[in-house]
Amino acid sequence: MKKLRWPLLIALLALVAIAVLLLGQKPVTLVPIEPVVEPAEGGVYTEGLIGELTRLNPLLDTYNNVDRDVDRLIFSGLLQFDDRGLPQAGLADSWGISRDGVIYNFSVRSNAVWHDGQPVTSDDVIFTIELMRGEDSPLSADLVQFWKQVEVKRLDEKTIQFVLPEAYAPFLDYLTFGVLPSHLLGDLSVAEIIDSPFNLQPVGSGPYRFDHLIVEDGRIAGVVLTAFKDYYVQASFIEQIAFRYYPDAASAFAAYQEGEIGGIAQVTAEILPQALAAPGLKLYTSRQPELSLVLFNLNNPEAAFFQDANVRRALLMALNRQGIIDRLLGGQAILADGPIFPGTWAYYSGTPQVGYDTGAAVSLLRQAGYTIPAGGGDVRQNEDGTALSFTLLYPSDEKHKAMAESIRADWADVGVQVLLEGVDYDTLVTEYLDTHVYQAALVDLNLSRSPDPDPYPFWHQAQVTGGQNYSQWDDRQASEYLEAARITTDVDERTRLYNNFQVRFAQELPALPLFYPVATYAVTTEVQGVRVGPMFDSADRFNTLTSWFLVTRRASEATPTP
Repeated sequence: MKKLRWPLLIALLALVAIAVLLLGQKPVTLVPIEPVVEPAEGGVYTEGLIGELTRLNPLLDTYNNVDRDVDRLIFSGLLQFDDRGLPQAGLADSWGISRDGVIYNFSVRSNAVWHDGQPVTSDDVIFTIELMRGEDSPLSADLVQFWKQVEVKRLDEKTIQFVLPEAYAPFLDYLTFGVLPSHLLGDLSVAEIIDSPFNLQPVGSGPYRFDHLIVEDGRIAGVVLTAFKDYYVQASFIEQIAFRYYPDAASAFAAYQEGEIGGIAQVTAEILPQALAAPGLKLYTSRQPELSLVLFNLNNPEAAFFQDANVRRALLMALNRQGIIDRLLGGQAILADGPIFPGTWAYYSGTPQVGYDTGAAVSLLRQAGYTIPAGGGDVRQNEDGTALSFTLLYPSDEKHKAMAESIRADWADVGVQVLLEGVDYDTLVTEYLDTHVYQAALVDLNLSRSPDPDPYPFWHQAQVTGGQNYSQWDDRQASEYLEAARITTDVDERTRLYNNFQVRFAQELPALPLFYPVATYAVTTEVQGVRVGPMFDSADRFNTLTSWFLVTRRASEATPTP
């Protein structure tokens, strides 16, 4: 027994040591391996549109956003544009441009087919263009005239050539039009196409094909589309897309609450608070292709002080633009710093920012020679007795009226007197801006469906007479940048030129940029893979639709999820 004591004691001590070590270890939790899932085909997504269906035909949808939303899924263009404004392949999978920027060759995809199985050819593209530039074309006069100047050649069944009268870099913008099937409509005139049954049973080449109309109480209440399995790129995961029509956003939101729809195309300010609080609804906010700004008539002798860049800068500094966005627009806008949209390839992020600073504004006005008279008063004058007083025109709706009143109050705080005059928007353009019979104007520039920035029409000196340079800004340096950018097809060089233009614009401020409005789109959280970037048209929210999905499946070879 004595011989066993020491081995037993050693063994006991070893067991105690092991126990102490084990007690010092952290407990180990076994994490279950989650199965890897991937998108699968199937499911139905229903979205509420605000408006009414008229005709499902890209030739006829110019003035109806609701029709364009549906047409974007049924029809295809030669090109499409991403959210940065860069061209991407559509029906055309490749294209080439001559060195002089005059000749454009496009190849139509070999696997592009219509929903009835017929191949898409260059004949379809030419047929559609002939409709667009015909005498009875439903398009705007300037667009008809543009296409009349372009020579269109059929090189073969899948190749087409465009010859321009001169180099014009924004030409690619014009190639997003929905192509129509010549084998179905080739024998019809535009007048006959307008009344054709085709418009309610369309055949296109896009990711979704027409399935059927939803008719309730004798009216068209919606339309159902089915994924086109032979789509030339990636077939959509979501099997069916159904659109239902509502008179306003409030009705659409009520339909969502009742479980009738899973998405709302337009979340307006009226329903935004309820939509934000709604369970199972995810909101996507996107910059709209609009710019609100104050235009100055730089050649109006009754407001000669607008010719002083320091006065213009002081007026911008005195504006509480963020306050207007927060109080009057419910926060639904982005501060603007120039005429080119942020997030696009041509935008220059180095543009100097002008903040709200009344002290600096007053200092600039004093440097420009405008002070409060020694005898008293609220309006600044120069030594010649010229008062900083002018009339600001604005569109006569409640939103713009409230904005104009806020602007007037801000400028009054720095000794500038503003008289307000509200007029109908069409009258504002035709009788005041076009004729240059105004002093200042609050306006919105709508650049929908124009991914290429091309500021030329609004700011080049050649557009002062007979053009849209309403401010009459006659700046040779800025004009040279715009001229060169319009004729070069090299994106890097165009970017450099537009950067220079934006710097010059920020220095001179021929107009005061206020903000870029945003749009809000709502989709049920059941839909995955949704991504919505800045938009150039409301239908751009569907740019990534083929990647959205409702149904998932396990991957064939699952791997651990970190």
